[in-house]
Amino acid sequence: MSRTAKDYSLIFLKGIGMGAADVVPGVSGGTIAFISGIYEELLGSINSVNLKNAKLIITKGEGIKSFWKAINGNFLASLMLGIGISIASLAKAITWMLEHHPVMIWSFFFGLVLASIFYVGKEITKWNLPVIVMFILGTAIAYYITVLGKSDASTSLPYLFLCGSIAICAMILPGISGSFILVLLGAYSVVLGAIHTMDLKIIAVFATGCVVGLLLFSRLLSYLLKNFHNVTVALLAGFMLGSLNKVWPWKETISFYENSKGEKIPFQEANILPTDNSWQIAILAFIVGFILIFAIEWIAGRKKTSEA
Repeated sequence: MSRTAKDYSLIFLKGIGMGAADVVPGVSGGTIAFISGIYEELLGSINSVNLKNAKLIITKGEGIKSFWKAINGNFLASLMLGIGISIASLAKAITWMLEHHPVMIWSFFFGLVLASIFYVGKEITKWNLPVIVMFILGTAIAYYITVLGKSDASTSLPYLFLCGSIAICAMILPGISGSFILVLLGAYSVVLGAIHTMDLKIIAVFATGCVVGLLLFSRLLSYLLKNFHNVTVALLAGFMLGSLNKVWPWKETISFYENSKGEKIPFQEANILPTDNSWQIAILAFIVGFILIFAIEWIAGRKKTSEA
């Protein structure tokens, strides 16, 4: 596939969007990849990072160049650069927004995720009983994950490696938030704090876990999309629907737990209706998020038409 510098700039911006989504518990970078039209290419590129292609590096002549081309290196580099810069620069800002303007930002993401369900659902070419069952199953699984209590944090390196392996699987699934999985595992504040303070040891261990989990899980997901497309997409759409429970803007803490430092941490939350005028800004943020998805789809559709 021949791409221009403008194309790679657009891929970089999509990486920015994925990174921003992955920082927020409840929103998935996989959703951004799906709605921006790069999801299957991303999985295919990740799968191409294997031993067979790695052997190209030691071949005579253009070994490294051949390897880079085989793994779609320009695409991966542009996307990962955007994700990395986004996470590093937006982690603190989004954390601040969640703390000081939670209703506005959760409403925005609620609209974004809800619109994404319609977009992903359009990818299903035929609705039948297995597809409907998988959609319901995905909804139930995602909902169950959102109502689980949070775990205390652990800073042991093997545990953080495991957290990275698990969270990255969620990060590339539309609707399942890797950040929220980290919250449940008790590692969210540890990882986010390491990014803020540039704790290279924790970052390196967590990133290694992510790479291992990504290389293993992406192959399974690619196989399912290729051989069982409709039921797999239905499952992903169900994940999105079930995750809306987490993204609801108004929450009430119903229980706490005491961590290892003796601090009381919110354990379980319940969705409530607004008790003030916050619903006004919430509706505006919701509309912006909802429209944004269809704007991205419209732009992607125009691009495909111009290329045809």
